[in-house]
Amino acid sequence: MLNSSAVMKSKYAIFLPWFQGLYYFISGVWPLLSITSFQIVTGPKVDIWLVKTVGSLLMVTGLVLIMVAIRRRTSLEIIILAIGNAFALTVIEVIYWSNGTISAIYLLDSVVEVLLIIGWLLLWRRMIRASNIQS
Repeated sequence: MLNSSAVMKSKYAIFLPWFQGLYYFISGVWPLLSITSFQIVTGPKVDIWLVKTVGSLLMVTGLVLIMVAIRRRTSLEIIILAIGNAFALTVIEVIYWSNGTISAIYLLDSVVEVLLIIGWLLLWRRMIRASNIQS
């Protein structure tokens, strides 16, 4: 079992869910509040309902990650959620950019997502080491 208590005391362990949580929350709320400005930056969309659905899901994931930072507790499930979201967004963005469906602006997000994946993997490794030391 992973021990998160020691790791979540570090600034890094608190910053990571705060950053991803706020990033996802803002990214999710934006198309809900102003689809026009969202499309100006990201390009025109055919299925507005789908953009708003993805935005809503990002907003919820963002809230969960913000709660992780506030409560200073994480778990393997949270790490999988964070990495899984970042990985899914990266794969979709790269595939649909490469076939010309979405604009290159999404590649900037992919860079952020890959950095988030690396960050969570490093945190997971710290948690495993802390658990092994205390065992």
